[in-house]
Amino acid sequence: MKNIKYEIIIYWSENDKLFIAEVPELSGCKADGVTYKKALTNVEIVIKEWIETAKILNRPIPEPRGKLMYA
Repeated sequence: MKNIKYEIIIYWSENDKLFIAEVPELSGCKADGVTYKKALTNVEIVIKEWIETAKILNRPIPEPRGKLMYA
């Protein structure tokens, strides 16, 4: 998927022994992978599917906000 503008957070899950990729702006949008790159590839697919599903269900799609700030 080209030009993804949503922030993606990728971290290692010791419990799952996988990398987890989350998209905070898209509720429930996350994926995993055995490598960092695979988690990123998988979450790009899930972002596309998340947006397609939201369109089908007539749900709002948040505009990307860029870098999010965390405490």
